[in-house]
Amino acid sequence: MAKILLIEDEASIRRVLNKILTEESKDYHVTEAEDGLEGMELVKNEDFDLILCDIKMPKMDGVEVLEAVKKIKPEIPVVMISGHGDLDTAVNTMKIGAFDYISKPPDLNRLLNTVRNALDRKELVVENTRLKKKVSKNYQMIGESEAIQNIKDMIEKVAHTDARVLITGPNGTGKELVAHWLHQKSDRSKGPMVEVNCAAIPSELIESELFGHVKGAFTSANKDRAGKFEAANKGTIFLDEIGDMSLSAQAKVLRALQENRISRVGSDKDIKVDVRVVAATNKDLKKEIEENNFREDLYHRLAVILIEVPALKDRKEDIPLLVDYFSEKIAQEQGTNKKEFTEDAIQVLKESEWRGNVRELRNVVERLFILGGKEITDEDVKLFGSRF
Repeated sequence: MAKILLIEDEASIRRVLNKILTEESKDYHVTEAEDGLEGMELVKNEDFDLILCDIKMPKMDGVEVLEAVKKIKPEIPVVMISGHGDLDTAVNTMKIGAFDYISKPPDLNRLLNTVRNALDRKELVVENTRLKKKVSKNYQMIGESEAIQNIKDMIEKVAHTDARVLITGPNGTGKELVAHWLHQKSDRSKGPMVEVNCAAIPSELIESELFGHVKGAFTSANKDRAGKFEAANKGTIFLDEIGDMSLSAQAKVLRALQENRISRVGSDKDIKVDVRVVAATNKDLKKEIEENNFREDLYHRLAVILIEVPALKDRKEDIPLLVDYFSEKIAQEQGTNKKEFTEDAIQVLKESEWRGNVRELRNVVERLFILGGKEITDEDVKLFGSRF
């Protein structure tokens, strides 16, 4: 259930807004506060998903409330309620961090759309915050080979810019890991990191997924929905497997890159976005261009910086470090002691071609961890490593 805090000093407006919201959805629970001080006490002691706040109020006005909320609970979206004379102030609150503003008397459709969009945004922010807490542990670049060192050096050079990056390499090499490192080390690291697997989304849904849609845009569009580009505003969007994106979606992505604007499916309204784009593919995009499967102009927009992630067979000197890292990580996940691999076991692992790359190595280490003895030997590897 979405918890909404309504801070408004006029009782009649509180009643109207409360009635509109609770009649719109049984999932909305509205708490009322008659001034800013009372509202802030509630914010400090309870968790809310959205705040609707009047601007002109006694004791503590809406601007002061907004500034206080952004300091203690910045993840809560705040929608300002403005009278006609407060319109300039309402616009200025957007610069402070307000999600939006609604004029009095409130337009029913605008109010409900704003509330739905704000709650959608809150869910995305909370999820991104949760994921970011895991990033440093889940996305470590392991290896000391020349190839990996070159990638680390490249990331250090380009992370703090807004240059678009295209990451190439076979499946399972760690392209997603490179994208996360770019975001972590960038000036956008406090913003969201939104991932889109273009190969996993049906071609007829990819535009809605990326750019959102308005109610009625297609059969199942029963409400307005923000897309991934909006969710990634002030942060990074990672377009994985971009070589599998439809040509029509490519055209819209190109426009977004050129103009920093998107439009939801079914709408002619432009929405400004501030997003850094990092893309990845296991395909040869130049070949895809020749076969008219990929737009050349989009390729040149994306490939400002090219980072190629090598196959594991081309950096086998990193295998001992990777095995040690995976063994420790799996032990933590399973709540047991780390297992050591003998030198002979490591040697057998290094002799494989690793067609599935780092992803396959991780799976093999986990299998050996479960099925092998207290110490993993070359015999364990030959017995349980299915590729050997």
